[in-house]
Amino acid sequence: MKEAVTFPKDFLWGASSSAFQIEGAWDEDGKGKTVADVNSFKRSHLQADTKVASDFYHNYREDIKLMKELGMEIYRFSISWARIIPDGDGEVNQAGIEFYNNVINCLLEHGIKPFVTLYHFDLPYALVEKYNGWESRESIYAFERYAKICFEAFGDRVEYWQVHNEQNLMIRVDERMNIEEEDLYQADKVRAQMDYHMFLAHALAVNACHAIVKDGKIGPAVSSTCTYPLTNKPEDVWAAKMNDAFKTDYCLEMHFTGKYPGYYMRYLKERNIVPVMEEGDEALLKSAKMDYIAVNYYRTLCASFLPVEETHPIGERAFRGNQVDFDQYGYFRDEKNENLTASAYGAQIDPNGLRIVLNEYYRRYRLPLIITENGLGAVDVLTEDNKIHDDYRIDYIREHIKAIGLAIEDGVEVMGYSPWSVMDILSSHQGFKKRYGFIYIDREDHDEKQLKRIKKDSFYWYQNVIRTNGKEL
Repeated sequence: MKEAVTFPKDFLWGASSSAFQIEGAWDEDGKGKTVADVNSFKRSHLQADTKVASDFYHNYREDIKLMKELGMEIYRFSISWARIIPDGDGEVNQAGIEFYNNVINCLLEHGIKPFVTLYHFDLPYALVEKYNGWESRESIYAFERYAKICFEAFGDRVEYWQVHNEQNLMIRVDERMNIEEEDLYQADKVRAQMDYHMFLAHALAVNACHAIVKDGKIGPAVSSTCTYPLTNKPEDVWAAKMNDAFKTDYCLEMHFTGKYPGYYMRYLKERNIVPVMEEGDEALLKSAKMDYIAVNYYRTLCASFLPVEETHPIGERAFRGNQVDFDQYGYFRDEKNENLTASAYGAQIDPNGLRIVLNEYYRRYRLPLIITENGLGAVDVLTEDNKIHDDYRIDYIREHIKAIGLAIEDGVEVMGYSPWSVMDILSSHQGFKKRYGFIYIDREDHDEKQLKRIKKDSFYWYQNVIRTNGKEL
């Protein structure tokens, strides 16, 4: 029988969350409104919104004690830009600085490393009203200022930083970017400009971190993709590669080379949506050096070749559902992989895809990798004796940890695993119906109850995984 994979002694076991999905207190102590707040309020009649969420803002001490009990060595969370600078580029809110100081200090007191994301889908809404958000270069410099404030306030205690969470996914979801153009071409033009400006902001933040934070480590967090061809036809094999290229790889290549890869620039020209670039931009982009890559992994994809049609020119995209996936004429069409099962919410489950992704990214960039999101969204049921038996989550995470172990055996340098999520959080489109956490938050979408924290079966299982450094899965 094969022996269990040995994880490195300094492997970091943790869990993750984001500000707008966990904190609540959406307008308390001077915090400004965000794009995430606005989007959640549009669905308040259907599900929970950001006003309370999991109420981490008022319960962080209790929650961090639970993280310590779980055995977490690292906690990946985000800072809300609008809690630090309510209008995005104006006065600093000292109450916001104090809150995150308290969280960071509490984590350190419990022996947990803080791992901070600067921007997780929650742009200050005032920047939308003033500049249409990332469409304007003004937002680039507003973000640089915000990042520097965070580095100066928290950098003496925070070693690990992420800039944007999943820029490559965020940019194609209109509501997260506040893209409201009805015309597809105009929407894509705005999208391309916003994406480019976010790359510039990312580079400025990376350079600022290295200048301000002694021994600071900073890098991108991507929504990873691994796409299989629907058939072994050469055009389907190429389509699968292009699906990865347009949904993830172009983003990593921009971060690491400072310019768009040829296939992506060709697409921008085909669509006549090349963003406005200024002198000095390329030098800035090339100057930013990444220290690691953060990988968010949930599923694999499948693709076939999608030919151009008379009414659909090359490069045109057809978005589907919540815009996480899209087809691109002349390149690829999203397909269902009949060889995989899916979660209750449609994500196809494929632990081996994580091994493939880790190998691929390490082969290309030879930098340490850390998984900062990976988890199973499900409808958890609280029993009469206040238990949550989530064997399905245990099975999911166990198999993905095994895949990480195999990637390490393959020679990949993986420095940690921080799955999604530490506790149940507000899901953007399913509220508290869709749960990911090791800790159950006893509330419903329209009934906050007492927000009691209840440890799930997966909590005790993961606790043992951490205690044994992955030996007992």
